[in-house]
Amino acid sequence: MAGKDITKSKCQKEVHTVTEALKNLYRQKLLPLEKYYGFSDFHSASLEDAEFSNKPMILVLGQCSTGKTTFIRYLLEQDYPGSRIGPEPTTDNFTAIMHGEIEGIINGNVLTVDSTKPFRKLSPFGTAFLNRFQCAHLPNRVLESFSIIDTPGILSVAQCKMSRGYDFPAVIRWFAEHVDHIILLCDAHKLDISDEFSCTVTALRGNEDKLRVVLNKADMVDSQELMRVYGALMWSLGKVFCTPEVLRVYIGSFWSSPMRVTDNRRLFEREEEEVFADIQNLPRNSALRKLNDLVKRARLVRAHAYIISSLKEEMPLVFCKQKKKRDLIYDLPIIFSRVQQRHQISAGDFPDCAKMQERLMSHDFTKFKALKPKLLAGFDELLNTDIAKLMPLLCQEEQEAAKQHVIQGGPFLHSTNRGPFIVGNPFDHYGPDREIHHVSEDEEWVVSSDKSKYDEIFYNLSPDEGKLSGTKVKGWMMSTRLPRSVLARIWKLSDVDCDGKLDDEEFALASHLIEVKLEGFGLPRELPAHLVPPTKRQRKNLSPDKGDNE
Repeated sequence: MAGKDITKSKCQKEVHTVTEALKNLYRQKLLPLEKYYGFSDFHSASLEDAEFSNKPMILVLGQCSTGKTTFIRYLLEQDYPGSRIGPEPTTDNFTAIMHGEIEGIINGNVLTVDSTKPFRKLSPFGTAFLNRFQCAHLPNRVLESFSIIDTPGILSVAQCKMSRGYDFPAVIRWFAEHVDHIILLCDAHKLDISDEFSCTVTALRGNEDKLRVVLNKADMVDSQELMRVYGALMWSLGKVFCTPEVLRVYIGSFWSSPMRVTDNRRLFEREEEEVFADIQNLPRNSALRKLNDLVKRARLVRAHAYIISSLKEEMPLVFCKQKKKRDLIYDLPIIFSRVQQRHQISAGDFPDCAKMQERLMSHDFTKFKALKPKLLAGFDELLNTDIAKLMPLLCQEEQEAAKQHVIQGGPFLHSTNRGPFIVGNPFDHYGPDREIHHVSEDEEWVVSSDKSKYDEIFYNLSPDEGKLSGTKVKGWMMSTRLPRSVLARIWKLSDVDCDGKLDDEEFALASHLIEVKLEGFGLPRELPAHLVPPTKRQRKNLSPDKGDNE
């Protein structure tokens, strides 16, 4: 007995993270129960190590042309390998966008045999799906904190007759169970709810806590029309979700293009801040989400075990087995109720009765297992004791993650340097410690040819001691109708000396970058040599240590 306690104590000491502890608890106490009662034959496949240790994932859903890929591009501030954006349905693959030092694409058939990726259990969906599944690697700072799953557009009413060749709602259900966040994008111009949309929403049931609905492209309608669209969307979603609770719908335009209608700009900016703040918390809440999902899975496993054992008890030993099987399947709702009352299990822990009846048709009830008290005792210990012991470690990890796990890059700001678009805004692109590149002082400044035009605007804004404060520049920059996050990035790139003000050269640089963006081009991640103002080049050529000392 003493030896057993020593072993148990040793195992607890070896566990240093919540993820490691959950992995051990799953292997020791939940997985044996799943295997004994054939849980994976009726529900999701068993979990693997990569599913415990992988980064948080975001699933992006929506009908065709609702801006899914554009939303991802807005997050990453770059295209991922294989992405296409256009007015017609362009994304026909499930794409896992993950961090990698070298850009590249891995086919779905290879992904399902890679033990380092959490996708091995997707192989049962068949070759038709795997040929439409891929992983895109690219070096991106945002992807260092989480991964993104881009999906094909949900087919509209007119397209629903076309077959995909695989079970689309079942694939969505699998991803919904394994991701940390689900973003459902809706278009302000497309509120038709197709059959596939309804089936997709049904596949998300049980994961509503992860769901965020976004009404995208909201800048394309005026205030009155937006109010009508919002009401119509809430009514349509209420019918599909079949719930009395009102869903939280975020309104905005998640792209880097100028807004067409700016009446609700402040509303869009606040909504965008809430969406990104929610995403910002993903690394910190990752362990909690895994714990929550494991508890939900454990409750379903327990209900499944009692259902299977009850069916086993009802089966005759010799005669009329097929007739009894049909009767039991027909009476499954009654059996659910009986199990619920006998074992004090919540109705919310039971699987969908209709789907369970359908899956039972292909099983031999005589091979089902009876109750095994030892396995169930270990399960009760898991829920009642082991999970509670993890809570102090979970709180400790959350406190540490709050200090360390901050998403950087893209529209997520993390800097002490403040400008007119940074104050009170959690989104920053670059800090004063950004990489410094060597610049030749003789190299021509590309902004010089248009500087006289920019100087006229600069002096009309009444600079003080040769510089414009953020307050004076902000109004002029906002008049371009570019999103606040884009203007924040332009400010950061232009404020080369990081003093919170712009002199004539920095203002000219900001004007140049705005024109570049309005023409449809992307912004540089770092200020390239040919854009550094001449008077700032000596400072840029200093080493980081020397610059800090000054």
